[in-house]
Amino acid sequence: MNSQKVWIIIAGFIGFTGVALGAFGAHILSDQLSSEMLNIYKTGVLYHLIHAIAILAIALYGNKLLYKSALMFVLGIILFSFSLYIYAQSGNKLFAMITPIGGIFLLIGWALIIFKGIRMRGTN
Repeated sequence: MNSQKVWIIIAGFIGFTGVALGAFGAHILSDQLSSEMLNIYKTGVLYHLIHAIAILAIALYGNKLLYKSALMFVLGIILFSFSLYIYAQSGNKLFAMITPIGGIFLLIGWALIIFKGIRMRGTN
């Protein structure tokens, strides 16, 4: 299986889970969480879905140098979004302390895209 195909599948899986977790939050958790915790959960979903689209764009572009950015986005989603999902439901502040680490991975992913853009020559 080639790298582009793998990243397209990963993007689809991440997008699917983002929509599923968003629906779970809207339909199941909305009555169980405080408005503050529900907003925290929604932030996780927002970043999850935005980065799923970014991963898909990278996969469709097919430039292997951008796959490092996609990997950073995957790690960022796991650490950022999932820590917010768990924190919102459990109230355990340990998970909130993990969130900034995920944010750093997301920022690294975007920084790698910037550097790739600066180094680009021609159309590829």
